[in-house]
Formats: sequence, C-alpha cells, structure tokens
Amino acid sequence: MARRICVITGSRAEYGLLFWLLTDLQADPAFDLQLVVTGMHLAPEFGNTVQEIENDGFSISSRVEMLLSGGTPAAIAKSVGLGVIGMSDALERLRPDIVVLLGDRFEIFAAAQACMIHNIPIAHIAGGDTSEGASDEAMRHAITKMAHLHFATNEQSAARIRQLGENPARVFDVGSPGLDHLRRRPLLDRTALEQALEDSLGAQNLLVTFHPVTLHEDSGLAEFDELLAALEQLDPSIKLWFSLPNADAGGRAMSSKLLAWVEFHKSRARAYASLGPLRYLSLMANVDAVVGNSSSGLYEAPSLGVPTVDIGDRQSGRLAAASVLHCAAERGAILQAVNRAMALDCRGTVSPYGDGRATDRIIEVLRSMPDRAELLRKSFHMTGSERV
Repeated sequence: MARRICVITGSRAEYGLLFWLLTDLQADPAFDLQLVVTGMHLAPEFGNTVQEIENDGFSISSRVEMLLSGGTPAAIAKSVGLGVIGMSDALERLRPDIVVLLGDRFEIFAAAQACMIHNIPIAHIAGGDTSEGASDEAMRHAITKMAHLHFATNEQSAARIRQLGENPARVFDVGSPGLDHLRRRPLLDRTALEQALEDSLGAQNLLVTFHPVTLHEDSGLAEFDELLAALEQLDPSIKLWFSLPNADAGGRAMSSKLLAWVEFHKSRARAYASLGPLRYLSLMANVDAVVGNSSSGLYEAPSLGVPTVDIGDRQSGRLAAASVLHCAAERGAILQAVNRAMALDCRGTVSPYGDGRATDRIIEVLRSMPDRAELLRKSFHMTGSERV
C-alpha cells in the first residue's frame, strides 16, 4: 500500500524549495502525495501563489486559511492559533502516515504543533540552521524537537540537531533542496527572462529582497530605510529588481514603503509580489549581486556564481560561502559592500549546501522509514562528554 505523505507549504520561497520533492513524490507509486496549502499562498497581496502551484500540476488536498491582516505580533500570534485549528481539521481528514515540513516560519510552526497533538510523525527539512536575528530561530529548533526524521542542509546543521538530543540515526545531511532546481531545470536565458518579466534587464542589475527582522522592536524598518538610502546613492543606471517582503510582523509596512519607493524610481526599479522559482532563479543568475537579508542569497546565489550582500543580523550564524559579504545595516556600509560585490568574480564559488541531489536522498529515506509507531518513539541522545 502506498504511504500517505503529506507536504505542507505556506510561502512562495518554501514552495520553490519543495518543488522537486513534490514532483518526485507525486510520480512515485510508492507514495500517495497529499498537499496542504496555507498562509501567504492563499493571500492576494502575496501573489495568490496557490494558482502557481495548481498550474504546476499539483492537486491540493486541503487549503488552510490562517493569515490575519495587520502585520503585527498580535496578528501573527493569532494566525498561529488559527493555523493549529485549521491544520488539525485537515490532518483529521487526511490521516497521513507522515508530514513533511520545511524550515521555520510561523505557518510551519503551527502545522508542527497540530501534528504533535495528532501523533503524526514529522520529517523536517532544514533543521539545525541558525538565523540569530529572527524569531524563526526558536521556531526552527522547536520544530526539530517535534520531528522524527531530520533532513539537514549541511553537516554543521546536522551536528546541531544531534546536539539537541535527536537520534543520530534519524539525522541526514542531504543538502539544500533549493539547489535541485539548478541541476534539474534549465533556467531562462536573458531574452526569455525579459519576456517573462515583461521588462528589459539593465547593463548592471541587482536583485533585492529584504524581510522583517522579527527580533527588532521595529521589525527592521529602520534597517530597511538604510537599505533604500544606500540604493538611492547608487549609479542610477543600475537596475533594481525587488521581491516584496514576507508576511512576518512588519512585512506589510515594509511592502507599502517599498512600493512607494519603486513608484518614485520607476525608471530603474521593479517590484514583484512573487516571481516563482523559475523567474526568481533565472533573474538571480543574470544580476551582478543579490542584496538584502533573504536566505536565498546564502543558499542558491553561491551556486550560480553570484555575489551576495547580506545585511544586518537576520541571517547571522547561517553557514555562508566565500561569495557572501556581510555588512552592517547602515547606508555607508551597505553602499560599500554593494560596490565591492559588483566588482567580484564569484564564478568559482563552492556552495556549502550540497550538490543538488537533496530530493533523491530524502525520497530514499522516506521509502525505507520505519512504521508510524516506531517513528513516534523518541529518546534523548546525549552527546560528547555528557553522554550517560
């Protein structure tokens, strides 16, 4: 009998990372894929990306509405509560053998809590990473403690998962599934990309993504002002391509400010609610640098040989390739780092996030995983000198 594998996605970025896993699970008769869509996918202001998922040929098993407008901590906390309720209803109906979750966002945190109460095993992708400037850090490690199989993106992260007391036999260093795109799907060439963007690239280009910094009292709005001030001082011939911030607290205020800035600079700036994985990675491959505080600058950009300017401490602690330049969230430091990055040749960069075969490794583990009762049994594994 095919095993029921439920995959839950709540954001455009996370769906892009899951795309090839969803594709292979759907094609494999050993699995019965159940896909639950929630969060930003169901919100028009974030691109209503559920339509992209359906256009890619995936059937949606359940839609869980959970996202409250407002963009405040109170709205996010209430959204988590709604997510637990909605996920509980979906899990009760779908009864999966295991749920696959990726990352650390609040939508996924809600899903993990519902799985835990329903005694449904969790396979967690990208646990053990660190990003010290965001509340994602705590949610990621909490999900690790609720999970039963762990697919780390690198050996450092796998070591942290073991340090959290998880069974080493259930921790697998598979690499980042985001790199599977680069191995399995041809990116758009410049002409096709310009048609897809409905605009022309400049002689020089920057891809800019800046998300809320959720541990800051102002959610990173002051840092975002510093970024815009730095971009203001760049050579006006440099074209700027923005993807809008996510739905974390402060994201809506940041989006409003960005859209006003882009409107004022419309001769050289564009903003998109969602570019989708193919356009986003194709654009990334064609720019002179990636700028902001998105994990994509650390995960995918190095494999494309594109330098990254990582601003502030949102990604602090995350493993980074030599092509990633960290800088303070201050306009002078940002401007200096951008100019330095645009002069770099990073084509020989080696990514610390694997070889683009993460999906193959995850499928192999899922194919041979123990039954549900055995998976649910966990014990705390001490490490090093403290082992008893």
